[in-house]
This record gives sequence, structure tokens and C-alpha cells, in this order.
Amino acid sequence: MGGAGSKKLPKEDLDFLIGNTNFTKQQIKAWYKGFMKDCPNGQLTRAKFLEVYSSFFPQGNAEKFCEHVFRTFDSDNSGKIDFKEFLLAINITSAGKPEQKLEWAFQMYDVNGDGTIEPKEMTEIIAAIYNMVGPQLAYNDPNDTPEQRTTEIFGKMDENNDGVLSKDEFIKGCMADQFLYQMLTADSSGE
Repeated sequence: MGGAGSKKLPKEDLDFLIGNTNFTKQQIKAWYKGFMKDCPNGQLTRAKFLEVYSSFFPQGNAEKFCEHVFRTFDSDNSGKIDFKEFLLAINITSAGKPEQKLEWAFQMYDVNGDGTIEPKEMTEIIAAIYNMVGPQLAYNDPNDTPEQRTTEIFGKMDENNDGVLSKDEFIKGCMADQFLYQMLTADSSGE
């Protein structure tokens, strides 16, 4: 009998992903094959996620940022990412509409899950991004600290000056500012 790597994607999962992503049946099967090769038990652990993600940023420390991305991918808070969670998140971050990418980014920045982004949450994520890309890329300008960047972002987005960003303020602010959109969603295309 074949090993875990030969396990087929259940038809109901395939149908769900065809209906809820921009991927074709063939693309979903190819993603699944790669996922099962890397995660034979069908679950992506936090440690494996960090190992894979960190390889994209050898000059920096991606651990903190990975924690936030992992938390956002792990939609059922199980501590593991299954294939459906993985592909739904990949779909949004790679092929989603700008609003979808911003909804996903909002979830990541809303660390405590209370429906708003506080300055300390924004600072934490920006600091993690700076650590991930490495000091030579993050600190081109010595005044460009995570705290300073957060202050600027809140100055532009916090329309009602209540000290937190609602999802609407976050999405509206990012849609109105191409640079902020690209920085906060890590989307260099701006689309």
C-alpha cells in the first residue's frame, strides 16, 4: 500500500478549493503533491513553516514574522496548517483581489483578534518585518524605526483619532496609498 505521499486529496476538498480559489484542478493537485511531499502527514507544523519561510530571507531573522503569518494561516487555531488552510491563504496572498489581501493582512496585524489594530500590534509586525529583511534593508534611514513607521501609518489611517485602526480604516487607508498597500501586504505588484 502506498505511503502517506500517495494519499489523494479528498474529492470534497478538491471541489471546495476549485470553488473558493483561483486555482485550476491541475494546479490544486500539483500544490497538494508538493504539500504532501513536504508534510507527509498532511499537516504543516509551525517548525516546518519557519524552516521553509526562513529560507527565503537568509540575511534576516524571519522567526517573529513567521509566527504572525502562521497564526493567520492557521484559521482553526489548531497549531498546524492543513492543505485547505494553506491553499486558501496562498490564494489570497498571491492571487486575491486587493481587498482580500487587505482583509488577510488585517487579520495578521490584529494580533489579539479583537477586531482592531493597536499601535503596539502594528509596531510588533513592522519590527518583525524589519528583522526578517535584515538590518541593511530595513534601516536605510536611521529615523525609519518600527515605532516611527507606525506613527506615520496611524496618522494617515486613524480617521476618527480613537488610537486604533478598524478594518474599514485599514482597508481604506491602504487602498488610498499605494506605498502603504505594498508595504503592509508585502505585495510589490500593487494589485
